[in-house]
Amino acid sequence: MNSAQMQNKIALPRPARPGMDRRRREWLRLAAMVAMAPTLASVMAACGETEASTGAVSLEAARADHEAGRAVLIDIREPEEHATGVAAGARLLPMRQLNRRLHEIPTHPDQPVLLICNTQNRSSVTLRALRERGYGHVRYVNGGMSEWARRGWPMVKPPASPGA
Repeated sequence: MNSAQMQNKIALPRPARPGMDRRRREWLRLAAMVAMAPTLASVMAACGETEASTGAVSLEAARADHEAGRAVLIDIREPEEHATGVAAGARLLPMRQLNRRLHEIPTHPDQPVLLICNTQNRSSVTLRALRERGYGHVRYVNGGMSEWARRGWPMVKPPASPGA
């Protein structure tokens, strides 16, 4: 096969599969957002948005508020992710269990709640769902636990779950 035939073969569209185009678009959109993450704050600022207006809080502010007891840090990663280490004192509330454990999230508006996952993708989605239920005092942590770990910040082994 010559190079012109290879190019034609590569350019041919793949057979359509139900929902594949939508999933591919969503994946590309998510990949673009992740690639742009370092510049997200500057884009938000140019648009007149701040971390507070989007529900985000910086990793530094989240750590400071959590360690000073000014905010409740809720780690919504799954148990197998918790096993890699958690921030000391963080509440472990896996995203899959949120609906049945919603009562564990403080409801008083004077008690800030910070959601953290691995990269901020799940916590930002969870934030939107909680805001729809009236949790206006909840924010998510930019960068997540992957950035926390990358910076070498302290992490502890999670406590054993009640059923273990």
